[in-house]
Amino acid sequence: MRVYLVVIDDTPEAEVALRFAARRAAKTGGGVEILALIEPTEVIAWGGVQATIEEEARLQAEGLVAKAAGTILDESGLRPSIVVREGEGPRVIRELIAANPAIAALVLGAAASGAPGPLVAHFAGAEAGALAVPVMIIPGSLDSAAIDRLS
Repeated sequence: MRVYLVVIDDTPEAEVALRFAARRAAKTGGGVEILALIEPTEVIAWGGVQATIEEEARLQAEGLVAKAAGTILDESGLRPSIVVREGEGPRVIRELIAANPAIAALVLGAAASGAPGPLVAHFAGAEAGALAVPVMIIPGSLDSAAIDRLS
């Protein structure tokens, strides 16, 4: 089965990328894997404070993917795989792709205006030709009708 890996955060462009991936997967008999990244925190001298910060970040990430999974299930009937990982985004993404040969594409949303976002800039630039799967960059300015037509 062809799996579309989507990186989700709380931006509108991530929602656009998620909708595109879900629609594409439904039309091709594929699946969706949702990745929420937790940025590594600086080491804080007081361990209890650090643990609280890390737990809050994990809970926020889990909430994002749960909401995203519910959206996909409601709209397309697909049950996505959910991954929450801490670490540097490009490294985590490369590791997931290497570990799962079913991943057929990385789907990222680009901001509707301004800079496209750090992952889009990274994978469209320095690693554009080095990734083992295609990178689909979905414009954040697309509305639902455009996504449905293009997917």
